[in-house]
Amino acid sequence: MRIILATLNAKYIHTSLAIRLLKAYSEHEFEDIVLAEYTIKDPLMNIVSDLYQKQPDVIGFSCYIWNIEETVKLVAILKQVLPEVKIVLGGPEVSYEPLYWMKREAGIDFVVNGDGEETFHHLLQEIRDGHKYHFVYGAAYRKGEELIVNPPRPKSDLNTLPTPHRFADDLPELSKRIVYFETSRGCPFNCQFCLSSIEVGVRYYDIERVKSDLLYLIEGGAKVIKFLDRTFNINRNYAMEMFQFLIDNHQGCVFQFEITADIMRPEVLDFLAENAPPGIFRFEIGVQSTNDETNELVKRRQNFAKLSRTVMKIKASGNIDQHLDLIAGLPMEDYSTFRKTFNDVFAMEPEELQLGFLKMLRGTGLRAQAAKYDYTYMENAPYEILSSHVMPFSDIIRLKRLEDVLEKYWNSHRMDHAVKYLIRHVFPSPFDFFQEFGDYWEERGWQKIGHQLEDLFTRLQDFLTDRGTGSMDIITGLMKLDYFLGHKYKPRKIWWNDVLDKSEWAKHLQHIARQPELLSARLAEAGLSERELQKYIVLDVLPFRLEPVLESLSGLRFDGIVAAAAESEAAGKVESPAAGLADGGSGGDGAEPAAGHAAVALAEGAAPAMADPHPGAGDGRTLLIVLYQQDESQRAQYYALPV
Repeated sequence: MRIILATLNAKYIHTSLAIRLLKAYSEHEFEDIVLAEYTIKDPLMNIVSDLYQKQPDVIGFSCYIWNIEETVKLVAILKQVLPEVKIVLGGPEVSYEPLYWMKREAGIDFVVNGDGEETFHHLLQEIRDGHKYHFVYGAAYRKGEELIVNPPRPKSDLNTLPTPHRFADDLPELSKRIVYFETSRGCPFNCQFCLSSIEVGVRYYDIERVKSDLLYLIEGGAKVIKFLDRTFNINRNYAMEMFQFLIDNHQGCVFQFEITADIMRPEVLDFLAENAPPGIFRFEIGVQSTNDETNELVKRRQNFAKLSRTVMKIKASGNIDQHLDLIAGLPMEDYSTFRKTFNDVFAMEPEELQLGFLKMLRGTGLRAQAAKYDYTYMENAPYEILSSHVMPFSDIIRLKRLEDVLEKYWNSHRMDHAVKYLIRHVFPSPFDFFQEFGDYWEERGWQKIGHQLEDLFTRLQDFLTDRGTGSMDIITGLMKLDYFLGHKYKPRKIWWNDVLDKSEWAKHLQHIARQPELLSARLAEAGLSERELQKYIVLDVLPFRLEPVLESLSGLRFDGIVAAAAESEAAGKVESPAAGLADGGSGGDGAEPAAGHAAVALAEGAAPAMADPHPGAGDGRTLLIVLYQQDESQRAQYYALPV
């Protein structure tokens, strides 16, 4: 009996853990099990053709919110070209309403609910042998025209499940893909918008087995491992032991975790701050809302002051990137309160801030209460809301515009200096910048056309110019800095028109060639001639002093962090404020140090104080020098000399 375990991934860079778990559990009895991974972008007929040529007897699909619609279409076509094949669906998207899916698509023969390993194995035995499907707990099946859902199967003992991480066929691809990994299943929380709230309790794999599998993957060449645990740090001792193991054995592999920040113990934070190697750990933190009434309605317990302190302590270490999540459209969260939520969270300036929109997932408590809050939402996946009792569709549309600009101008890190300047010194709040720019973007019709890197800079400049923004010389200078630093090699073109004339450019280059020690000892040791230097250097003169402007971008400036800092101070645990950025001409590499808790409060909705946000910046000019390919990191290095 030939069995195909298939899934449609969002991208090829991911490996599907679910189908590997099923294969690992059943391959000792069913030897002819083949894994087939596609993407939702692949043409359906290409997938059908590939599966048809494998001539399967059974096809199992792993189903999620992002692939269910394409999977259902695929099933319908497969049943026409392979009418005898048995098609089994499993995964979170079909587990909670199996009858809906079987009624919707007649080609679905079985649905596996919950933990799939034992249920799918038992189902394969019955397909092969006696067809006594009523014995397969945890499965739904067809009996003639009748649809039957069997009682659920007890939860699996995770330590009886074989490892899914040691297939020889996966080794050549490990370095090219994100490897999904779980050390536990379940979630201790009860958030009503989340499928994880349905399963009560948390089950763990034996930690020594976990370590062994991780070491196998790391030594096999894995570059990124993403842990699927819903709250990796819920068990402090388990998490601490895992963190230490990964620190000792990472070999350059990067590890991503979902953590709950407001329960992170101080000793864990101290340990990570002191021991985590830079760039090895990434934390994903779900904030969703800072509105207390909203959190209470969705049964989400959250202490935002503690969460903020955790995020800031991690940020101050400079070792761990953080990805924070928000959800627009939760109960009692209107446009105004969501603006506050956004600004509360953006005050921490995470490396990435993801703005999502509430999805009414099948099986969740919030979907069951949709009428209570007047929710309208998409009938098919991803079930995204269209409106609620306090957020009309017009507000959803506006927030979509904000989300688009947020992705392009903050999460992409193409203009960190310029955007930070705008939200610190120009706009009333981060929300107002992203929203106003998003509205402008839509008005110009840019959402309908593509863009090159240079377009992002010219469009921001157009927006700022059209609104009559002040301090454009400083903003443009920071945009130039960002543009130069965004290239690994010397850029062949620039997006601005006010370039240095050849004589001035040559004068500055000669000065640097004669006195390279002004920039760095390494450059002086290299002994590059003027001609050689020209290959690796870009120059520009900024009509202001860069150093005080960069100083004005260090630290943090918003209310939420001030409150968290005050609470920290009351507890006697205030971290030292960070020093400023690399000083002009010191040979700094342009990296910004982690911010401390020193902050200037900015009242919600109030315009920033513009009297003199960076004193001394107008007292001179700056020669901006950017060097490429100067060390193994291949990162551009910048220097600032007074003119």
